[in-house]
Amino acid sequence: MEWLFNPWVISFIVVAVVVSNIAALKYTAHMKFGQRDSVRGTHEKNKREQELDDLISKQAENDKITRRHEK
Repeated sequence: MEWLFNPWVISFIVVAVVVSNIAALKYTAHMKFGQRDSVRGTHEKNKREQELDDLISKQAENDKITRRHEK
């Protein structure tokens, strides 16, 4: 039990804990979680809505042009 309180053993344990925590952080930094997919889905939905709005505005412009030509 006396060897457990040796400063070298304590230092080794502290360094091992710090290194393992850094390794765990590096490993988990590249993980992908479900919420990111949700954000991507929201972005795609907003893009589709914007495209639909653009098509509607183009159709409205075309309708105005055809009405002018009919008169």
